[in-house]
Amino acid sequence: MADRRAGEKAPPTEHTIRGEDWYGRELVDETFSRVEFLDVDMSEITTRRTVFTECSFRNVSFAQATHSSVGFLNCTFTACRFFETEFTMCKLTGSMFDRCTFTLLKAVGGDWSFVGLPGADLRGTTFTDLRMREIDLTYARCQKATFHTVDLSGAWLTKADFTAADLRGSDLTSLDPLNTTITAALIDPAQAITLATALGVKVLPT
Repeated sequence: MADRRAGEKAPPTEHTIRGEDWYGRELVDETFSRVEFLDVDMSEITTRRTVFTECSFRNVSFAQATHSSVGFLNCTFTACRFFETEFTMCKLTGSMFDRCTFTLLKAVGGDWSFVGLPGADLRGTTFTDLRMREIDLTYARCQKATFHTVDLSGAWLTKADFTAADLRGSDLTSLDPLNTTITAALIDPAQAITLATALGVKVLPT
């Protein structure tokens, strides 16, 4: 399993839900704390205003699931599948992802600060108008992904690959262009100045 920050261990769970079929289930205003979900099918599930605190998800399918105003707080996701999964105004603060797939995932609004996605394959995913402060994207593959108006301040971006990604409007102050690949990425003029400054170049009017 990928390590959390500073070697912090995943929170222990106190109850296990194993092998259940939750396909298409609707969860509204529910609360789960320190529950382990093991081999559970949550495909096409709909969740609203539900909170998962320090839960563990192992080999769980979230294919085509939709989450709205949901909290996954300090949770751990291992070998989970997020095919066409949608997050709207969700809070995933402190959660960790390891060996998960994210094909066509979309996230709009909300807070993904302190999330761990080291080495994640995020190619073609979309993140819009949300906070990702101090997120761990080291070695993440973000080619052709969209990070539009995302707060990436303090993010860990070493060896991440943003080739042909759309980064316009996002905070890139933590991005070192010498240690992060940004070939053919889309950026705006303000970001160009930020990156030039990081390279030690002075931008002056003609």
